[in-house]
Amino acid sequence: MQAVPLSARKATGGSTEGNAPFFQLPHFNDAVMKKIARKKVKSLQEFRDMKIEDRAELLSQIGGFSAAEIQDVESVLDMMPSVTVDVTCGTEGEEGIQEGDIVTVQAWVTLKRANGLTRALPHAPYFPFHKEENWWFLLADQNSNNVWLSQKVSFMDEASAVTAASKAIEETMEGLGKNAKETNKSVREAIEKVKSGSRLVMGKFQAPAEGNYNLTCYLLCDSWLGCDRKIAVKVKVVKRTRAGTRGGVADEGPVLEDGADEEEEIEEEEYDEDYESEYSEDEEDDKQKNKKDNRANGKAPASSSGSDSDSEEE
Repeated sequence: MQAVPLSARKATGGSTEGNAPFFQLPHFNDAVMKKIARKKVKSLQEFRDMKIEDRAELLSQIGGFSAAEIQDVESVLDMMPSVTVDVTCGTEGEEGIQEGDIVTVQAWVTLKRANGLTRALPHAPYFPFHKEENWWFLLADQNSNNVWLSQKVSFMDEASAVTAASKAIEETMEGLGKNAKETNKSVREAIEKVKSGSRLVMGKFQAPAEGNYNLTCYLLCDSWLGCDRKIAVKVKVVKRTRAGTRGGVADEGPVLEDGADEEEEIEEEEYDEDYESEYSEDEEDDKQKNKKDNRANGKAPASSSGSDSDSEEE
């Protein structure tokens, strides 16, 4: 887009962004804007919503544009995007959202252009290189000034968008316990949406305390002025009645403290050593007792094998 001075973004009666969005169009300047303002065209959206014939008449008779200049303006208007968004928030596998639930946000962002293209480089004659068009999806609470979810959205790479949407939908359907037929059907529908100019945005956040939350979904473009969109999203969180955290990590059993296994092994080794020591002492006592009994009965103690061989030789 053309370099737009900050002073041009001063709010006017019909637009919060002032005349800045008009300066994205070729051949527009302050003099042209003063002439157009007399016809009560207050915003770029009003200008875009006009019929082509009415717009051409306005530019030629009021703005003093030539036929070629009017065509330049129409070419850029055809490239400017218009977006819509459909947002849903919910706990997977449950009807409502309870405190502490892991809430899944699913949004389909759809982009349309007058020229029928999904991918297009914005008109930026003063930019040093080709400028790619990107969008930012924000789910925010204006009252607390908190952003609950943010994600970058790009319409430049369709193949990557198809892969990402297919994987996300497949994982969601499997998590809901759907069979292969239902999963494949949902994946095919997602692929068709992507190819028709939509992008899937998915994210998660943990549900806050019980209450009604009036959130705002923003779609912010980094390449065009006057093309941003925002819609209201209401989220109702009720008091927790389910056990555990739905959608989170399952609770595991008690975890042994560090070194507990080693202490048990050491205790077992000490027990084995004590047992062997006691057993050896008992065995020695039995031998001594047997010797005493043999002497008392007049019997000689048994000799080793070496002693037996020496006696035979003698």
